[in-house]
Amino acid sequence: MSSVPNPSEDPRRQPRPRPRRVTLGHEGPVLVEGPVEVVDESGNTHVSDRFVVALCTCRRSRSYPWCDTSHRRRVRGGDRPVPPAEDAEDTEGPGRDDVP
Repeated sequence: MSSVPNPSEDPRRQPRPRPRRVTLGHEGPVLVEGPVEVVDESGNTHVSDRFVVALCTCRRSRSYPWCDTSHRRRVRGGDRPVPPAEDAEDTEGPGRDDVP
């Protein structure tokens, strides 16, 4: 007897998995639909089961390779740090209390 192939068992007829979506931003992280497994330059593997993960591209993140929004603390086009708003004590500008 010859066996008749079952079309549902043919790998060419199986539905293809949906490709992962990667979103590139101008000055922010790379957003990747999860779950993901990331291998860093040292060979360490980082795994996330979240439905979307943000991968750091500025390398300032304390939780690298995941983005912790450290890129927001920089002035565009420069390397001068911007102090967070909650740390600002004087909202009227520098030297206002020193004026006689």
